[in-house]
Formats: sequence, structure tokens, C-alpha cells
Amino acid sequence: MSDIAVAPGGTDGAWTLPSRGTVGILCLILAEASIFVIFVVAYIFYIGKSLTGPTPKEVLSLPIFTSICLLSSSYTVHAAVSALRRGQQRLCSLWLAATVLLGGIFLAGTAHEWYDLIYNHGLTIQTNLFGTTFYSLVGLHASHVVVGLIMLSLALWFSVSGKMHHHHWEKLEVLSLYWHFVDGVWVVVFLVVYVLGR
Repeated sequence: MSDIAVAPGGTDGAWTLPSRGTVGILCLILAEASIFVIFVVAYIFYIGKSLTGPTPKEVLSLPIFTSICLLSSSYTVHAAVSALRRGQQRLCSLWLAATVLLGGIFLAGTAHEWYDLIYNHGLTIQTNLFGTTFYSLVGLHASHVVVGLIMLSLALWFSVSGKMHHHHWEKLEVLSLYWHFVDGVWVVVFLVVYVLGR
């Protein structure tokens, strides 16, 4: 199937169809966004309805540093795509490494937070409604971060080993769209859980 189509009405204006990868990832993002909406609404609905403690105000602290790391990784993955598009292979590898590092710091911060909540505050998924909704929502996001980091690590390996070249920039851009989605979802989760929920 040709990537060029003639505009309706017989005019000579031509337009380029979006790549299948872009369309596919946008459909995936739409489906995943609907799942996150359900979890966010559930979290908001159950705020303050736990019959026993601990409460969010007692145990949650703002994850400012790790949030900055994750949101900064949106810039670094964009820079990696731009570098590959210009044919700057080495620079692409450096930006991908930075993205993986920032995402890894965020994930490590989440793991540390969970360890503290479970072992120091006794908050598990079975403790109360807060624990159930917190681990479900934040865990759903963390699982998406893990998937993204696996794919970004593979992209970094391909880049460093010389198996990813200039003509692969659109594929890397598709991956970057997923990562931007993960970062965007975190903004919502952060506001709902750590700002509104406290």
C-alpha cells in the first residue's frame, strides 16, 4: 500500500499517511489511558473512606526528585530521536542511556517508597482502602515504566552495538511516544495521589 494518497475531490494536493507504528502506538495509548482513567476515578472515589489507618497524610511524602527525573526523561528520549534522525548515532546512544538512567532512578525511588510503606508503616494492599487503591494505581504506572525501560534498554543496546541506524528513527519515535505517555500519566497520578489525596 502506498504511503502517498491523493486528496479527495480530484485535486493534486498530496498528503502522507501516518506510519503504521504511529497509528498502532496511538491506539495502544488510547486503550491504556482508558484503563488509567478507571483506576484514577476509583482512587478519587475512595479517598478518605478507609476505616483504619494509616492515612495518606500520615505516610506519604512528595516524591519530588524522582518525579523530576521521570519528567526529564521525556526530554532525553526526544533528544535521542532527534539525534538519530540527524544521523548522530553516538549522541543518540548517550541520550538513550540518560533516559534509561532517569527512568531507573524513578523506579528505584518507587521501590524504596513501597519498602518504607510496607515495612515501616505496615501499609499493604490489604491494610485498608487507601492501601488497595494506592498500590493498584501506582503499581499500574510502575508496571508501564518497567515495560518502557525494557524497550528503551533494548533500543540502547541496538544503538551501542551499531544495529540501529538513521533510517530507524521513526521506530524510535514510536517508542518515545509510549514513554511520553508514561510520563504524562505520572503527572496525573502525582496530582491525584500525592497532592489531592493528602
